[in-house]
Amino acid sequence: MSPKQAAAGSDRRFLLLYALAWAGAAIAYTPLLTILLPVRVDLLAGTDNVRWLAATTFLGAIAASLANILFGWLSDVTGHRRLWVATGLLLSSGLLCLFPHIARLGPLILLILLWQMALNMMLGPLAAWAGDCVPDRQKGRLGGLLAFAPASGALAGALVTVPGLADPPWRFAMVGMMAMACVLPLLLLGPSGAVATQRSHGAAIAPLPWLRAMITRMWCARLLVQIAEAALFAYLYFWFQTIDTRFDDAITARILTMVLFLAAPCALIAGRWADRRDRPIAPLCSAALIAAIGLTAMALARGPVAAIAGFMLFGLSTNIFLALHSAQTLRVLPDDGRRGRNLGLFNLTNTVPSLIMPSLTLVLVPTLGFSGLFAVLALLSAVAAILLRDTGRR
Repeated sequence: MSPKQAAAGSDRRFLLLYALAWAGAAIAYTPLLTILLPVRVDLLAGTDNVRWLAATTFLGAIAASLANILFGWLSDVTGHRRLWVATGLLLSSGLLCLFPHIARLGPLILLILLWQMALNMMLGPLAAWAGDCVPDRQKGRLGGLLAFAPASGALAGALVTVPGLADPPWRFAMVGMMAMACVLPLLLLGPSGAVATQRSHGAAIAPLPWLRAMITRMWCARLLVQIAEAALFAYLYFWFQTIDTRFDDAITARILTMVLFLAAPCALIAGRWADRRDRPIAPLCSAALIAAIGLTAMALARGPVAAIAGFMLFGLSTNIFLALHSAQTLRVLPDDGRRGRNLGLFNLTNTVPSLIMPSLTLVLVPTLGFSGLFAVLALLSAVAAILLRDTGRR
C-alpha cells in the first residue's frame, strides 16, 4: 500500500469514528432535553411546569455556552483533546443517573447546570478535534456525516421511551450507556487527540480581511437560520393544530423523525458535491434559500398537505445547512492554536436563538398569527442566503 493510500484509509477511518462519536454526543443530550427532562419537570412542578421548564432551559443554555468556550479553550491550552472528551463523557453520563433521584426543583436546576458543564467539557474539545484531523478536501463529507447525529438522537429518544423496555429511572442510564458506546471507539482507536496548529488551505491562500469578513458572515448566517429553526420547532405542534386538529403529538413526532432521517443522506450527497467541486459554501447558500421558500409555503398553507410539504422543505434544508455549516466553519477559522475557543464562540449561534425566539414569537403570533411569524422567519433565512451568496467559490 502506498503512503497516499494509507493516508486516505486513515482519513476515512477517522471520519467514520468521529461521525459515530458525534452521534453519541447527540444521543447524550437529545433524549434528556426533549423527553426525559420535561417529563421530570412536569412530575415535580405540576401546573407550573411550563415556567419551570423555561427557566431550566434558559439557565442550561447559558451554562452550556460558557462551558463550551471554557473547555474548548482549555483543550487548546493543554494541547490535548482526548482527555477532556473522556472526562466530559464520564461525568455527563454519571450525572444522568442522578436525575431520577432528584425530588425538588431547586436541586434539579443545579443538576442540569452541572450536567451542561460536563456535557460541554466533551462537546467543545470534540468539535475542535475534527478541525485538527480532517483536511479541507473532506470538510463537505464530514458535514454530511454529522447530519446523521440528530437522527441518532431522535432514535435514541424513541428507543428509551418504548413502553415496557425500561422503567423511568433506567431510561437515564440507558442514554448514558448508548452515548458511551458511540464515543468510546474514537477515544480508544482514534488519533492521539493532540492539538494541530497547521494553517488550513483556505487560510494559507486567503488574505486576512477576507477571512475576517467570511467568519462574520458565516456566524451571522447561522444565527439567522438557527433563530428560524428554534422558533419553528418549538411551536410546530401548535401550528399543525391550527391547520388541522387531527395533527396530534404522535403525527408531529413521526414527521420530525422522517425529516431528520431524510436530511442525513441528502447532506452527505451535498457535502461530497462541495468537496469534488471545491465549492464549500455553495450548498449553504442554496439550503438557506430553500429554507426561505419552505417557510413562505408554510405561511401560505391552508391545508395539511401544503403544510407538511412546506415543513418538509424547510426541515430538510435547515438540517443540511446546519450540518454542513458546522464542518465548513472549521475551514475558515484561523488555525492559531485557539480552535477550541473559537468554535465555542461560534457555538453561541446555537444558544443565543433560545434567548431571542420567545420574544419574537410572543410579539408576532398574537398579532399576525403563525403566517406572520413564518414570513419573518423566511426573511431571516433569505438574508442568510444573501450573506453567503458571494462565497460560493473560495
